[in-house]
Amino acid sequence: MKKGKVSIREHGLVPKHEIMEGGEVKELLEKYKIKKEQLPKIKSSDPVIKEIKAVMGDVVKIKRRSRTAGKFISYRLVIE
Repeated sequence: MKKGKVSIREHGLVPKHEIMEGGEVKELLEKYKIKKEQLPKIKSSDPVIKEIKAVMGDVVKIKRRSRTAGKFISYRLVIE
């Protein structure tokens, strides 16, 4: 990152995003008996997706804090 530039991921309202590995994705799809294309989508132009360098076809795990559930994990398929 360029000197002086602040990471959007450090903002308190931005949940943690991480690119999932192939094995993790396979387990996720088998667990829910779905195809990758059935996951909710996120555009490759999303600022956080750009910053973590996710590319089209990657699956991203998003960890959010929740008042009711404590933590909530969602998954998104990166699209164009």
